[in-house]
Amino acid sequence: MVLNLITFASLLHKQASVLGSHELILNELEKYFTVNLVYYQDIDKLTKDDFCLLFIATGGVERLVIQRFESLPRPAILLADGMQNSLASALEISSWLRGRGMKSEILHGELPEIIKRIFVLYSNFKAQRALSGSRIGVIGAPSSWLVASNVDYLLSKRRWGIEYTDIPLERVYEYYNDITDDEVGEACATFAGKALACREATPEDLIKAMRLYRAIKKIVDEEKLSAITLSCFKMIEQTGTTGCLALALLNDEGIIAGCEGDLQSVFTQLAIKVLTGQSSFMANPSMINARTNEIILAHCTIGITQTEQYIIRSHFETEMGIGIQGILPTGHVTVVKCGGECLDEYYLSTGTLTENTNYINMCRTQVRIKMDTPAEYFLKNPLGNHHVLVHGNYEILLDEFLQANGCKRIE
Repeated sequence: MVLNLITFASLLHKQASVLGSHELILNELEKYFTVNLVYYQDIDKLTKDDFCLLFIATGGVERLVIQRFESLPRPAILLADGMQNSLASALEISSWLRGRGMKSEILHGELPEIIKRIFVLYSNFKAQRALSGSRIGVIGAPSSWLVASNVDYLLSKRRWGIEYTDIPLERVYEYYNDITDDEVGEACATFAGKALACREATPEDLIKAMRLYRAIKKIVDEEKLSAITLSCFKMIEQTGTTGCLALALLNDEGIIAGCEGDLQSVFTQLAIKVLTGQSSFMANPSMINARTNEIILAHCTIGITQTEQYIIRSHFETEMGIGIQGILPTGHVTVVKCGGECLDEYYLSTGTLTENTNYINMCRTQVRIKMDTPAEYFLKNPLGNHHVLVHGNYEILLDEFLQANGCKRIE
């Protein structure tokens, strides 16, 4: 890991004496990072892919920083150990930057804590860079009932660097019709052979669903997409199948895939992936017990790698195509949802997955979660319907990242 220190030092101080006075902190940093000292005059030689801190080496550098305001990394992280009046200068600079709307933080204090904080900041930086430039394919249009899940394409691109791109369903139909049953026969046999059981679905249903997966995968490859969200219900009349299997297999391949054209939830899943490396489960909160702080999350698709076993079912609402009933491992989970038209709000809580339920009047994959925070949120202040579950406790990591990007936590 390369740590670029954009060094600001007063012209009144000799360079050799400046570096000598910071020997303690520089030596400590070099134990963990490859330290690259970049003097402020060379700041424009750095790129947006370089992880940088502002190293305030002396006092009296406030004007030097202000003059390079447009070139400073965002957010502006100031490193100041207090030597040569550096902390005094950092305090003044941080206040000025925040007054101009730039997020700023000062690293100062015990060296082990500074090192730990730099690793967190680096993780946030890498996640932001991974998100920036990501292309999310919107195949079809958002479902008509998702009235509170819109995203402003332009504002979300300005905030996160992501790009939503609309793809007509007709393109899916064209590829789907070109794929023969024989082309997917072996993949269907492999998938069915690994299932715990097969209930309502027929071999013909599985063949159609696998053809649809191949058609969507071709579009993903052609468009170089990092994620997709699919208008599942609209394609049933044309194909006779649903997208549940396609979304499950794409998620297993690392292509984030969400249901119903939900623009907010697919971004949430993408953010989880770049931060944690984990795939996630997008679902409906289908039952809520505010007294016991329990919820049941349910949907008809989930990545197979997230399950311990899976059963091949039909899609719940339409009783057509292929649905996935996943049996998930119990244990710690995180529930999260990014919302708002420019993706600047979020809900976040941990909980424990206690049970895989099997209600006949819900979507196929069902899990009961004992929440660590009041479940009343879902009844009094929800960020829409769909929420996203990921195995493990990632509350601190996700909260740090979303806070660093100026998002408001909803509780």
